[in-house]
Amino acid sequence: MSEHRGIWVYSENRDLILELLGKGSELASKLHTRLTAVMLGHDVKDQAKELVGYGAQKVIVVDNQQLQEFQVEPYLSALTQLTHEHKPELLLIGSTKRGKELAARLAARLNVGCVPGCQELKTDDQGRLVAERIVYGGNAIVTQVFRMKPQIVTVPRRRFEKLEYNAESQGEVIDESELQLEPAKTEIVEVKPVETVETKIEEARVVIGGGRGFDKKEDFKILDELAQILGGQVGYTRPLAEDRKWFKEWVGLSGHAISPELYIACGISGVIQHVAGIRDSKVIVAINKDP
Repeated sequence: MSEHRGIWVYSENRDLILELLGKGSELASKLHTRLTAVMLGHDVKDQAKELVGYGAQKVIVVDNQQLQEFQVEPYLSALTQLTHEHKPELLLIGSTKRGKELAARLAARLNVGCVPGCQELKTDDQGRLVAERIVYGGNAIVTQVFRMKPQIVTVPRRRFEKLEYNAESQGEVIDESELQLEPAKTEIVEVKPVETVETKIEEARVVIGGGRGFDKKEDFKILDELAQILGGQVGYTRPLAEDRKWFKEWVGLSGHAISPELYIACGISGVIQHVAGIRDSKVIVAINKDP
């Protein structure tokens, strides 16, 4: 079997794949190997040049009608065939709902390991990937290395910085659109958009969080006004969203993980599940009568 070489990045989320290219470029330089971006979808060939400008030395494109909507079987089929053919040593996959499902299934098919939700990636003296991730609701960090290749990890958003765009960058684009893909085992009958706020809370520079210290939903007008003044967004804890049904989304281990410049926690007890979602905030201010 030929040696595994090269670092691959993949995500259906544009911002996330650019962040993965930033980290992938750093790892590729340390390992003296090439960085490749993988694009799967329909009518995506025109986007390949942009990924070259953000650091990809090679872009592999699978442009297929079967990939117009995400269904895991054809996507998994494409990525499995490409991995068997080109044999990368490392795959960085965006830790979205789709990416996590795809990475786990790919690892199972290839009979290799998969480390989910990596917070940090580096290499050791032997050139192996060292992955760190948070466990036990944020109380510990586990460090893992791989015994087999390819090494597969998933990476959440806003962990790494994307590179500056360079229009002069040169890269190779490989069209693999002729792959025979597995058919999906399910049929998409209808797609309904989820009701969400206009700006995703993960992208907010300032977040003001409210917890069970608020007795009335109407009292959140104070936080709304503060968020407007600071150019930020209001977040909520799970008890308010899930238990009281006041809101549709929350910040925490089972909700959104955020990393704003400033997080102001108002009336929040600070249980580990919530702390796990805000631990990457640059500055955390707690307003609470209970120390």
